Amino acid sequence: MAKFRLFVFILLGILMAASCEKDDICVEGDTPLLVIEFYDISDTSTLKSVTALRVVGEGQSTTVNTVSDRSDLSTITIPLKTDSDETTFLLISDSASDDSGAETGNIDTVTFNYERIEDFASRACGFVISYSNLSANVQTDSEPWIADIEVVISDITNSDSTHVKIFH
Repeated sequence: MAKFRLFVFILLGILMAASCEKDDICVEGDTPLLVIEFYDISDTSTLKSVTALRVVGEGQSTTVNTVSDRSDLSTITIPLKTDSDETTFLLISDSASDDSGAETGNIDTVTFNYERIEDFASRACGFVISYSNLSANVQTDSEPWIADIEVVISDITNSDSTHVKIFH
């Protein structure tokens, strides 16, 4: 009888250990970033880098940390808000600062609207957000550098493909 109890105790211990999920490491994924590529307006199939590009979230005092600041880039990945159905960015071409530190580049404002979809990944990862029905519009000033914007993929579930094309 004692051997049977020991066997049951060991069996229960093994079953409990095997059923536990590691909760300190999240390897299943993360909320995807929005992938934007910049194209030449005169040849819409040719990538064209934006000179000294700076990307700043609306109302923020620092640049987006997923984009190299004031670099010549033809592709960027930027995060969308996970607590709102709208994210606005200031996209600055030819970014530079004057003697007082004020921005002298050409600023166009792009707003992305979308629906958020929450998916429970695991205890370690928590909720992962994906986005659907992406739309974009540009608020330009008197000297716009963005000529057109096109949403290529309206459902954002990963950061492997281009979601938006911006023509300049």
